[in-house]
Amino acid sequence: MPVNIMIVDDQTLFRDGLKTVLDLEKNVNVITTAANGREALLSLNAITLPDLILLDIRMPEMDGVATVKQIKQTHPEIKVLMLTTFNDEEYVMEALANGANGYVLKDIEIEKLVEAIADAVDGKMVLPPSVAVKLAEGLHKIIPPKPSPALAELSDREKEMATMLTQGFSNKQIAMALFISEGTVRNYISAIYSKIGVNDRTNAVLLLKNQGL
Repeated sequence: MPVNIMIVDDQTLFRDGLKTVLDLEKNVNVITTAANGREALLSLNAITLPDLILLDIRMPEMDGVATVKQIKQTHPEIKVLMLTTFNDEEYVMEALANGANGYVLKDIEIEKLVEAIADAVDGKMVLPPSVAVKLAEGLHKIIPPKPSPALAELSDREKEMATMLTQGFSNKQIAMALFISEGTVRNYISAIYSKIGVNDRTNAVLLLKNQGL
């Protein structure tokens, strides 16, 4: 069954273009769009509720941060992904604090956006590596790192890759830097996840960064 989506963005060209592209995906169904937060909230009273809302940060009348707060108060079951060009720690922290289920940048590839939508609907927190690193840095300033026995179990090679993960490297970039295949990188990263007790990249970056890597 496709995921029902609402797109909220004040830029008509971007909003309509994204709808057109997502309508081509068999697992996604865009049921409505809105130009700002106030319009989106009114739409929720008149349509079948979406499973997920793609919500821009900066909009007239009601911005994304205020909108996600209202949505989560009235419809906590709806997942919300912040969709924006602003790769800024302050916006990330504020949106997540108000209940957003993740944050993706507008230059994301459509295939990765569809994956992010599916992950959010499944209850996973969605953050691009660069944003996850900034979030972890913010937490690191507030919460002093606690020694983790799991990190001691990492091999030197795994620690090297773990450090690259916290720096926002993609699998392809890690493979090129270490002169190994992407398949080998994936195997190492799976081993790292297992040893530190996480099951996705975002949580791995947050944990590793908080440990000082």
